[in-house]
Amino acid sequence: MRVGVHINRFEHPGGGPALGAELAAAGRAAEAAGVSWLSVMDHYFQMETNGGAEAPMLEAYTTLGFLAGHTSTVRLGALVTGVTYRHPGLLAKIVTTLDVLSAGRATLGIGAAWYDREHLGLGVEFPPVAERFERLDETLRICRQMWDPADNGPFEGRHYRLAETLCVPAPVSSPHPEIMIGGGGEKKTLRLVARHADACNLFASSPEEVAHKLDVLRRHCDTEGRDDAAIRRTILYVGDAVNEGDLDTFTRDITGYTKLGIDTVILAPSAGEAAAFIENFAAPAVQRLAELD
Repeated sequence: MRVGVHINRFEHPGGGPALGAELAAAGRAAEAAGVSWLSVMDHYFQMETNGGAEAPMLEAYTTLGFLAGHTSTVRLGALVTGVTYRHPGLLAKIVTTLDVLSAGRATLGIGAAWYDREHLGLGVEFPPVAERFERLDETLRICRQMWDPADNGPFEGRHYRLAETLCVPAPVSSPHPEIMIGGGGEKKTLRLVARHADACNLFASSPEEVAHKLDVLRRHCDTEGRDDAAIRRTILYVGDAVNEGDLDTFTRDITGYTKLGIDTVILAPSAGEAAAFIENFAAPAVQRLAELD
C-alpha cells in the first residue's frame, strides 16, 4: 500500500508570499519520502471545517502546475474538482496541460460538488443534486472524447454542447490522464465510477464500511461490463492519529484495509505546514506500510 498526501490548508506564518516556498518544499519532501501522490483541495472558498471562507484557499490547478515544476515523480491531482467549477471542455484542456507539463503525472479527480456558499458567493450556477450528477456523467464523456484523437466532435448532451472536441497537444498519459471519482454514494457516485473511472477515492470510515462500498462498486461494474480490479482503490484517512502524529494508531487502523486491495492511503492533516507533516509523519508512514505488504 502506497502513501499519498492531501494539502487542504494554505495558512503559513509568513502569509501569502511564503506559500510558494512552502509548497515547493512539500513537493521535495514528498519525493524524498517516497510519497506517491500529492493532491490539493479544489474549492473557491475554504471549507467551514478548515476555517471558513475567510481562510486562505489557492486555486487548485494553478497550484498543481506549480507543484509539477518542483517535482518529477509524484502523481498530482485535485481531490476533488466539483463538476460545476469549470466548463468540461476547459477542464479537459486544463488537466491535459498539467499532464503534458508534468510528463504524464496528472489525475482528473472529480465529484458532483456540494459547497453551495462558494457558488453563491462567486455567482456560479449550483443546480440541484440530480442535475449535478447528470452534468458529471456528461463531463466525463466529454473529457474522454477530447482525449480521443480519433473523435473531434461534436458532442451533444442535455447540458453541454461542443461543436469541436479538439485537444492539442494530446495528453502524455496513455490512453489519457487517470480519472478518479471521489465519494461513496452507492446509487449514483459508485455507478459513475464503474462507468467512467480509473480510480476511486473512499473515506476511510472503517474497513467494514469500505469493504461494503467496494462490494457495491463490484456490482455496478458487473452491470457496466467492467472488471472492478481495473479500478485503482484509494482511501482518504483523516483520523486523529494523523494530526497527533501517532504512527502506532495509524498503523493499527490501516492494517484492517490491507486485504481490501487498497492501492493508496491518502493522508489529510487538518493543520500545520505540509512539508513538516511529510517529513515527520508521512515519511515514516511509508516505511510502516512497506512492512505490512
